[in-house]
Amino acid sequence: MSKTRRLISENLSLVDAVIEVTDARIPRSSKNPEIAGLLGNKPRLIVLNKSDAASEEMTDRWIGYYKSDGIAAVATDCKSGKGCKRVLPALRELLKDETEKWREKGMVGRSARIMTVGIPNVGKSALINRLSGSKSAKVEDRPGVTRTKQWIKLESDFELLDTPGVLAPKFEDRTVGIALAVTGAVKDQILDTETLSLAFISVLRRSAPGALETRYGIKFTDEDLDLDILERIGRRRGFLISGGEIDTERAAAILLDEYRAGKLGRITLEAP
Repeated sequence: MSKTRRLISENLSLVDAVIEVTDARIPRSSKNPEIAGLLGNKPRLIVLNKSDAASEEMTDRWIGYYKSDGIAAVATDCKSGKGCKRVLPALRELLKDETEKWREKGMVGRSARIMTVGIPNVGKSALINRLSGSKSAKVEDRPGVTRTKQWIKLESDFELLDTPGVLAPKFEDRTVGIALAVTGAVKDQILDTETLSLAFISVLRRSAPGALETRYGIKFTDEDLDLDILERIGRRRGFLISGGEIDTERAAAILLDEYRAGKLGRITLEAP
């Protein structure tokens, strides 16, 4: 962790702007709060990746939220490539004043140098490969792996620095750990599967109640407990054990697996 912070700090003076990659389903929980402090006033573009799995309306709200705070943001899905072509134009807009200064100083043709940062499993490596147009780019998510600085040429006016690693998320806030575990960003062992699924159901009841009713054909009211809903899911799927009891552990595993596979629809778990 400290080594990663040092790598980012040491290389920050070499770049003109920073791309911070986050998960569009959990924009708040997939950001390490230390990153903003490390970057200071360095121009920053937030990339809301995995947007095809997130609510389009909610992603637009997040982009608007960042814009109102003076921060540029774009939505991408690096798996399909959707939205990735917006990244470089957004960087050009972000750096247009700097580019004009370079022209005035006679620095015609100077490439803008960019660094990418982000916590593990948000798609930083996939974005680098999309931008570079090659899967052979040397990319590692483990801090300190790259021993020499590697500049990857993107287009005529951009170079990407592939050196700093990533900052792992902080779990002081229990809701952050739950959000990361639900989306599969960290191992489920942070909580047992059943407890995690109950926390997930609690979030879904606020953010997308219709998803559970549509996917599993169940009904519930505000008076029902989260466990009642999990049991109904298990009963609908026929997850019964000896004595006619419902196998809630199996129901919990299915619920989480189906959300991660997109079978519950495009759902964002956090609002701006």
